[in-house]
Amino acid sequence: MQDAPSDRDALQTLLDFHVEAGVDLALDETPHNRFAEPKAERPPAKAAAQTSAPKAPPPSAPSPRALPKAAAGAPEEVASMAREQARHAQSLEELEAILAGFDGCALKFSAKNLAFADGNPEGRVMLVGEAPGADEDRIGKPFMGRSGQLLDRMLATIGLDRSQVYVANIVPWRPPGNRTPTPQEVAICKPFIARQIELASPEFLLCLGGPAAQNLLGIKDGILRTRGRWFTYKTEDGREVRALPTLHPAYLLRQPLQKRLGWRDFQALRRALDGRE
Repeated sequence: MQDAPSDRDALQTLLDFHVEAGVDLALDETPHNRFAEPKAERPPAKAAAQTSAPKAPPPSAPSPRALPKAAAGAPEEVASMAREQARHAQSLEELEAILAGFDGCALKFSAKNLAFADGNPEGRVMLVGEAPGADEDRIGKPFMGRSGQLLDRMLATIGLDRSQVYVANIVPWRPPGNRTPTPQEVAICKPFIARQIELASPEFLLCLGGPAAQNLLGIKDGILRTRGRWFTYKTEDGREVRALPTLHPAYLLRQPLQKRLGWRDFQALRRALDGRE
């Protein structure tokens, strides 16, 4: 062991060193070499067992919430079940009730609320995004947070508001931590949004963001290459709906310079509504 410093400066330096090392409490007035001290003898196991009081068994940890059998099934089987249930809905109200009772998507059990739709289902325009965020999950409606406020302002620039449009998402439950929905989760929820579009029967479909455009229109290109171009969305009953991909409002909040592109897309929608495009 090193000799203790003899002067005040050296002692102060040593104290500073111990403070930096995390030592904040002295247990004794004099230092001890613990390695040189004899080890304490352990009592015999039998004696220790006699003197020690019996310990209560530790409480068992609560088991994690088990998912219903439907949510734990194979994705192909669950998606087939979703298609069958969605096909039976004869109205949007009935579809929402079926979706609320559907246990095939595990996201339902981590989300607070089902964010089925908002706005007017009889409007000429239907807007579809990817999935709810924290505000949407709390309120139970799509596009309620900052991105929803921006969407409302963009609609106002072309003379529309939520009383004239219908708003939904491909996935109606918020993924934990706002993560991207997995392909399996999208495949399970897709029959419901397809039936929702079919029942709402919009004249124009606005796909907000790349995932909505890719999953609904079957395109592989990114949103920056497909935005502003008109596509055709075909419903299962054979109807054709004019569809326009555009940038998601959440993306525009992160990339404000791209708002000019969103403005162009909404202007194209306005011209289509007026029969000029």
